This record gives sequence, C-alpha cells and structure tokens, in this order.
Amino acid sequence: MKNIILSLLVMFGVISHASAEDALSVTPEAVWNLVQKDADQLLFIDVRDPVEIMFVGFTDAVDTNIPFKLVDRTKFNEDKASFAMQSNPDFASDVEKALKAKGLGKDALIVTMCRSGSARGKPSAEYLLSQGYSNVKYIDHGFQGSAVKEGAMKGFRIINGWQNSKLPWLSTTNPSKISKP
Repeated sequence: MKNIILSLLVMFGVISHASAEDALSVTPEAVWNLVQKDADQLLFIDVRDPVEIMFVGFTDAVDTNIPFKLVDRTKFNEDKASFAMQSNPDFASDVEKALKAKGLGKDALIVTMCRSGSARGKPSAEYLLSQGYSNVKYIDHGFQGSAVKEGAMKGFRIINGWQNSKLPWLSTTNPSKISKP
C-alpha cells in the first residue's frame, strides 16, 4: 500500500509538470515507472483498434488491448481521408472484466493509451469516469506522439509519446493481449 501511495504521488507530481491544464493526463515515463513498480495495482489499456496496432506498433507493458473505437470500413470520411470510427459498445464491460481478471475493482488506477492521446486516450478516460470508475488517466501524446508541424519531417510523429520516449515497444503485437471480436 505504501508503494502504491508513493507511486501515485510521484505520478501526480509528473502530471502537473507534463500538462497542468489536464489533470487526467500522465506522461509515458510515469506510467512506465508505475508498471515497473506496481503493475499488479493498475490496469494499463491500449485503446486502439487492433489493426492500427498491427501497423504502428505495440508495447508489451500494457495489460490488454480494449478498443474504445473500432474502424468501420463501410463508412469513409472523404474530408479526413479515413474510415469512420464507431464507439465500442462493450468498452466499459470489457474494462470491468479486465479489472476482475487482475483482482482489481472500479477504484483501481486505470491508464488508457491511444495513438496521440487526444482522439481516444482522453475521451476513453473521461468515458470511464462517467461510468463510475474513479481513478482513470490517459497517456499524454499517446503511443506515437505528436506530428511535427514544420520542416522536412512535417507530419511525422517523431516527438513525445511512448515510442519517442525511448520506452520499450515492438513492431509486432502480442496476440495474447489483443482484443478479439
């Protein structure tokens, strides 16, 4: 219990420096430290669609993959040049199952991670809070990080995020942790 409280205090200290405007965000490094010290006391979820994980990469530090949104290949958004994303109706119940599998309750720390942190990471954390989960965070800048705005690397996601923080990740997936339809 002492380690959990200490880890949470450290994490909250990092949060205030990383993103003072968003109390739900946490840095990739803070989550990595928690996973190393108290992995059995938190649930770390990759909320990306499994197909995205297959092409972008994965960290085995997560407990599981539970998509918050799923790609709907029957609906293409011409303006964004991408397929529509539909909410996963089983998201909250799948999170509850994952918590139970670890022997944790709705008050345990849950950390979500998407590609960039903004489109699914933060919304998934907010959604879980609205569903009665009391201790939810998301990884600031997600797995891939932010895109460079100018220069020769414009558009490439080469700053911040899990991958660019030199934390462990793989170009392949761990099938035992990937959501199955």
